[in-house]
Amino acid sequence: MAALCCLAFGLLAAPPASADRVDDATLRAALVVERARPLAPRIERSAFLVDASIRSPVLSPDGRGVAYLQARGRNHEVWLLATAGGPPRRLLSTSDARQLYWSRNGRWLLLESPKQLFALAVAGQSGSGIVTTLGGRESRTIEAVDPQHPEAVIALERLRANRVAPQRWRLLRVDMRGRRTVLHEDTRQIAGFAFDAHGRLAFLERVEDLALVVHRVQAGGRLRELLRCPRMHRCSLLPATNPAGEALLRSDMGSDLHRVARLDGQGRLQTVHIDPRGEADLDQLVLDPTTGQPLIASYRSTVAASHGLDADTKRGVDAIARRFPQRNLRVQIGRGAAAQWLVSERASTLQSERLHLYHPRSGQFRRVLADAPALQQRSGMPAPWLPESALARKIPIRWRASDGMRLHGFVLVPPGVDPARAPLVAHPHGGPWNHSRPEYGAIAQFLVNRGHVVFEPNFRGSTGHGRQYMFSARGDFGNGRVQRDIVEGVRHVLAMGIGDARRVGIVGGSFGGYSTLLGVTFEPELFKVGIAFVPPPDFASNLRWIARSREALNLSGFIPFADVARLLSLDTQDRDVMARLHAQSPLANVARLRRPVVLIASGEDRRVGISGVIEYAARLKLLGKDVSLLVDPDAGHANHDPIAREAGLHLLEHMLHRHLGGAAPSPPTRELRDHLKRNLRIAGRDLR
Repeated sequence: MAALCCLAFGLLAAPPASADRVDDATLRAALVVERARPLAPRIERSAFLVDASIRSPVLSPDGRGVAYLQARGRNHEVWLLATAGGPPRRLLSTSDARQLYWSRNGRWLLLESPKQLFALAVAGQSGSGIVTTLGGRESRTIEAVDPQHPEAVIALERLRANRVAPQRWRLLRVDMRGRRTVLHEDTRQIAGFAFDAHGRLAFLERVEDLALVVHRVQAGGRLRELLRCPRMHRCSLLPATNPAGEALLRSDMGSDLHRVARLDGQGRLQTVHIDPRGEADLDQLVLDPTTGQPLIASYRSTVAASHGLDADTKRGVDAIARRFPQRNLRVQIGRGAAAQWLVSERASTLQSERLHLYHPRSGQFRRVLADAPALQQRSGMPAPWLPESALARKIPIRWRASDGMRLHGFVLVPPGVDPARAPLVAHPHGGPWNHSRPEYGAIAQFLVNRGHVVFEPNFRGSTGHGRQYMFSARGDFGNGRVQRDIVEGVRHVLAMGIGDARRVGIVGGSFGGYSTLLGVTFEPELFKVGIAFVPPPDFASNLRWIARSREALNLSGFIPFADVARLLSLDTQDRDVMARLHAQSPLANVARLRRPVVLIASGEDRRVGISGVIEYAARLKLLGKDVSLLVDPDAGHANHDPIAREAGLHLLEHMLHRHLGGAAPSPPTRELRDHLKRNLRIAGRDLR
């Protein structure tokens, strides 16, 4: 890890040409290592899709216990493991909880479900019960465990407008008995808060005219503006002030990168910690369970790295990084003489996270809660996780677009294979405001196991690499600059001797599915086949459809979706912008398609309208194009049904084998054949 960090500093300091040479040399060295690995055995499709049975592991504030959910089919059990040793004990045999928290004093385990927050007494006291209902007419949500009160949470509720009063927001303190204290009520949406060492509300963040505004809370509840964050700048208050009474934030105000910052009483914002490599946004911030102060800052773009923010924490984090080099680490810290830390170890070659206890005083590590796949537990068949030796490492890659912008992504190559002789599959991510991460991905690993090189581009417009990186797309999401980033990235990969240029395909979901359709439509000489999951065939039409739907509330955070789109140069009310996107869409260019495509859609999708996918498929069929359409009528934008997910992998395997070569796919099971027979609405030439 240290060597990688030092190399990164050299890249940032070097002139562009020198940096590119170092990038290419580093990539070639990594490819040599991958080619020297043993060949991986062929693994059955369903093995890539199993889920972990342990969910939401949380360390108690004193570091003496780890609570977690255990999946048993559709049911969840609640368990507790003592870090001192001994077997775990079951606290509840059934629960609808999806997330666990501890109260600040560790006497209560809090179980959050979509409809309620339940407090479970774990320290011998009685009184377990519902703390508060969630959702409902008040749209009540849990925002944080109270950072100062030992047995309380902070909740936010929205009171809808009526004939007497306008719409209002309330910030509440709710104790374990359900007693509620109103901390602040406002006609503007509350976006954040921070409490001083005495538990008083010290800072409040509101949404004002499309900006996030941080106020100092003065005597009598009066507000004094300190910081205004406009144009989608991110400014998220941490729940507790620092010892000097200053606010702490996750923010990109005054910086291209999202980092930890502090705000003093005069409104001055100063950096506490930022990615030392100068590449990544802040991903995760670990807080002290007793004081609420930030202890660990983690960054996960092309390289995962965590940094301790004080001397003691830094020693512990460095020791963990030495024990688990080049891993994606997530740490929970316990406080007290006997406290241990909970370490989650992840990597592209780990199908499921591994959990370890770390004792900072002794420096000892102990593996705990070795998990078994939930799917296999339901079937009753023993099946270990996929071995690391069979999975591909995600290798960071950088390339320069034709306009000079430096872009990031990953390549995965089959172990023990000459990458120049393998077919190449581009796998753009969804969103588009998202990014590929250095962690396990089922589709990518499945494709590699079938002998394909996989390229995952974080094209401009992606998140995780700073504000300028995201905004540099400038709304050009048709057959324009963003798509050229992906195409130029593929050509760079090929130029590096990775992949057979005669055998290139493209696969993606959501926006990645849209990019897939753009690829086979406008670059048929490059891409020989496309498989698109829940793809919008017309990005402009889909933006307008979302803006009119309730789904817009789930996508845009505090700022209305239409305004977010406008700030990202995608104004849905601008006819010229929408007309340009439509003119460049796969839907408007169906006559140009010369390559086979498979469309996999969902009948209950709230983000990509099924009518648009059906219209696109129908137009292609009328023109005699080679199109297949699979529609799962009951699935949403994400399909969690195991058979439906395996059907997607089967179609991937089948189509890529037909058009890019490689081993023939194994025949589908009877259950899978039945699913395909029910849901395959149009069968192209390869699926008849």
